Amino acid sequence: MDRLLAIAAALWLASAWVAPASAQTAATVEKLYVLDCGHGRGSDQSRWSPGVNVGVPLDVRDNCYLIRHAQGWFLWDTGVPDAVARMPDGLVSPLSTWKRPKTLAEQMQQVGVPLADVKWVGISHTHGDHVGNVDLFAGATVLMQKAEYDWSFAPTKTFPFSADRTVRKLEGDLDVFGDGSARILSTPGHTPGHQCLLVHLKNTGYVLLSGDAVHFKDNWENRRVPAMNTSKDQTVASMQRIADTLAQYKAELWINHDKAQGDAAKRPPEFYD
Repeated sequence: MDRLLAIAAALWLASAWVAPASAQTAATVEKLYVLDCGHGRGSDQSRWSPGVNVGVPLDVRDNCYLIRHAQGWFLWDTGVPDAVARMPDGLVSPLSTWKRPKTLAEQMQQVGVPLADVKWVGISHTHGDHVGNVDLFAGATVLMQKAEYDWSFAPTKTFPFSADRTVRKLEGDLDVFGDGSARILSTPGHTPGHQCLLVHLKNTGYVLLSGDAVHFKDNWENRRVPAMNTSKDQTVASMQRIADTLAQYKAELWINHDKAQGDAAKRPPEFYD
């Protein structure tokens, strides 16, 4: 009998965890700012969309997300390095060109948030257009998957940011504030430890920040897997997890690099609440 009661209790707890709370009762973050973290031009769309628009350039946006919670400030992704703003031609490579019309530091100043006030920096993954400014936040704890850390800080790699940063190495999902208002979701495939963020806002509702689990709307709708991803099977599974999460929470998918979405987003001093 005791064993049956224990099993019943475990099942109850499991169901309580996965069931989304109603918009009226679920905890929310206070604000979400969409910061301009770079403008990019890829030389060949087919690098991200195999077989599509081969040799055709593609313009993309890069966003960072500054989140206010009662427990403090949380930054999701840090974008292209601020130093690129001082490069007249931008950061140029055979694959892409990145420019920074506005620095992350300037935008933080615009909304009145000192860099030192950011307590947590979550990164979707360790590609340079997402971790370019992690070292601006020396006092923050970096939230990333252990699999991503082990992969990107391997002895043979150029480290994505200073190894002196305080890092919390995750092995799966994380309820960032402990109240369900911001949840990191493990979504490997683009890289070994890629992750997304599900955020709940009082008036906007739930939004899921894609990182690079999907790069733009057309790829999402056609479930295309970029050739550079570390695992096609994991990518497909993560896309399905995202679709299931969107349905469960009636959430919007905010695709980080989608130019049309980025162009339409509110920008500081405006915010989402």
